[in-house]
Amino acid sequence: MTGLFITLEGGDGSGKSTQAKLLTDWLEEQGHTVLRSREPGGTDLGVEIREIVLHHRGDIAPRAEALLYAADRAHHISTKVRPALERGDIVVQDRYLDSSVAYQGAGRVLGGDEVRELSLWAAEGLLPDVTILLDLDETAARSRLNAANKRFDRLEAEKGEFHAKVRASFLDLAAAEPERFIVVDATAKPEVIAAEIRERVAPLLADRA
Repeated sequence: MTGLFITLEGGDGSGKSTQAKLLTDWLEEQGHTVLRSREPGGTDLGVEIREIVLHHRGDIAPRAEALLYAADRAHHISTKVRPALERGDIVVQDRYLDSSVAYQGAGRVLGGDEVRELSLWAAEGLLPDVTILLDLDETAARSRLNAANKRFDRLEAEKGEFHAKVRASFLDLAAAEPERFIVVDATAKPEVIAAEIRERVAPLLADRA
């Protein structure tokens, strides 16, 4: 049986973690072995890198930030994701290289193509089988984050203009690769979103035999 690599993308506050858990629970109920992970922070090393890129006090140069994310990705893919896929497991992952293109490429204005090439090099060319984009405008996302009453990380604390650029970049990526992306309206109720995701993922499961 072949592995299946599913990533969830979207801006901060779009519900990726919630949907990753709901999708994982459903897949496991169907008898599949699932690795649920995230970037950054999917390994012990990644946890340390996550603390730097999201909670470091003071500025981080944009190129340094992109390289830190790439370092996390290289280690994570090599030590966790590829071995799981080779075992025939399903990987459900919160963020991957499309986040780097959107956040460091568009948000930080480094250039999406360069960031994508860096990410692909770090991951040795591995692309997801399907990417679920939870689309939510920056105003609604900020309202959700405020309601959560949590301390914002470095990216969550960026201004609305930054998050608008990130959202636009995600939508451009989805339009450029419609065969890989599933775009979901993240304003719907979590259970409605989860049902739509299951409906779209189900045909992929039949192809794994």
